[in-house]
Amino acid sequence: MRFVMVPGGWQGGWVFDRVAAELRRDAHHVEAVTLSGLEPDGPVDVDRPPNLDAHIDQVAEIVDRGDGAPVALCGHSYAGMVIAGVADRLGDRLDQLVFIDAYVPADGDSCWSLTSDRFRDLFMAGARADGRWVAVPEGLDARARPHPLPSFLQSIRLAGGSGRAPGRTFISGGAWPGSPFTALTERLRHDPGWRVREIPVGHNIARRDPHALAAVLGALRPDAA
Repeated sequence: MRFVMVPGGWQGGWVFDRVAAELRRDAHHVEAVTLSGLEPDGPVDVDRPPNLDAHIDQVAEIVDRGDGAPVALCGHSYAGMVIAGVADRLGDRLDQLVFIDAYVPADGDSCWSLTSDRFRDLFMAGARADGRWVAVPEGLDARARPHPLPSFLQSIRLAGGSGRAPGRTFISGGAWPGSPFTALTERLRHDPGWRVREIPVGHNIARRDPHALAAVLGALRPDAA
């Protein structure tokens, strides 16, 4: 299986390092993406922060240049918006779509519209300095970088792409304080089109229990529905 893994807000592909190491030991191919604007050395153009479309384009290009191996596209938190956009465009190229405590949008949704008041307040307070970039919240890794505000605000456009739909899995971090995913998790539990798995360690599952996350991902099968 080829895993393309997309991190949530403020973080880079490094957040999946320990998960990727375990998957590679089991002969999987893993590409952990650092979204544009979140490069370790800072954004290419500080005056033009990327929006959601730019991140969807970036990840779609990575998926599209694959070698034909079965693809599991995984996104944490904000990256649920990104992988949903990629799946709408390239659904027939994907075998699995995995939302890791992540937003699951419908057409017209945004990270802003789907999140909780706690995170809206955090976005606005974090962007107060320049109105473009959301400062890194306390408690994240020192490698985290300010996140482009337009990507949190832009509404997604989903055309309902044709082709074979990938298997869909939602991995919940449990009922952590302020989670915007509690009601979503319960709704998906009753949706026959979804598998729901729980790793109740809080939001940052890849950091807090990489072994459990790798086990859930490694159990996915290309022919699973």
